[in-house]
Amino acid sequence: MSAYPAYLAKRLVQFALVVFIGVNLAFVITHASPIDPVEQSISAVTSFGTTSPDAIAAMRTSLQELYGLKGTLAEQYVTFWSRVLRGDFGPSLSAFPTPVSALIGRALPWTAGLLIISTLITWVLGNLLGGLAGYYQRNRTLKLMGVVAMGVHPIPYYIVALMLLIVFGFLWPVLPITGGSAMNLQQGWNWPFVSSVVLHSILPALSLILIGLGSWFLGMRSLVSNIVTEDYVVYAEIAGLDSRRVLGAYVMRNALAPQVTGLAMSLGGIFNGAVITEKVFGYPGVGTLLVDAVYAGDYGLVLGVTTVSIIAVSVGVLVIDLLYPLIDPRVELR
Repeated sequence: MSAYPAYLAKRLVQFALVVFIGVNLAFVITHASPIDPVEQSISAVTSFGTTSPDAIAAMRTSLQELYGLKGTLAEQYVTFWSRVLRGDFGPSLSAFPTPVSALIGRALPWTAGLLIISTLITWVLGNLLGGLAGYYQRNRTLKLMGVVAMGVHPIPYYIVALMLLIVFGFLWPVLPITGGSAMNLQQGWNWPFVSSVVLHSILPALSLILIGLGSWFLGMRSLVSNIVTEDYVVYAEIAGLDSRRVLGAYVMRNALAPQVTGLAMSLGGIFNGAVITEKVFGYPGVGTLLVDAVYAGDYGLVLGVTTVSIIAVSVGVLVIDLLYPLIDPRVELR
């Protein structure tokens, strides 16, 4: 582990670079939007009656300061980064005067809980079943799973979400199809609320798991199919070691290294499915918040959600990259 400090420094530099580029892209894209949040707010206010030009000018100046749009583009850029470092994205246009950070703070735990749990379940099940299918290649049940995985894998998230919505919401209405929990429940670590949250998250999580399971299954099966032909595995089997020990200690353990790397890389695409899935099921997460902000032309909220998502994904990737070499010292540090 003598190379770990250099590995740590390299990963931290990569993390800072990814966050810097991603946040800058969020700034550029939102500023390229034809929607002017200041003028949109003024139009909404003046639509209720006549307003004096002096009042409109004062309102425009105040709103430019609130949204960080005062001054030249360079000045706006400096203001933007100072706000990012403070976690202050100004007020939300669609929920004025609620701060953007407050809205994101309410929605982020819902998305984080849904994505973390569904991603871990998908990764564990996909690798376990894929490893078994690659080792026990003559098992008919595992062969059938491979066929199903190849069939389900290319289906888009929203198609699976809509199918689950129809089946469990209308044909066999046994699960809630919208919201994050039942109404009129006191939020907190109490059984009625927790059980309601779990029940409402089943369908959104299931749509993410069903789609993600296929890629992990097929990838692990391919890796294990190649590893079982290696000399050390053949020798272990000839030596009479138990097949479960060979599978766990010699095959699965060596096949997991690229899968852990794949898990870190897949975190960047998690929010793609979350946005669609949350909107379909009306789940009160960051995805629903982002879509509603786009429809409402809420410049500050779109910028805030995008920036927080970039930082959250980058932190997740960094944590996995840093922890895995500590868990398995055999991993080559690069």
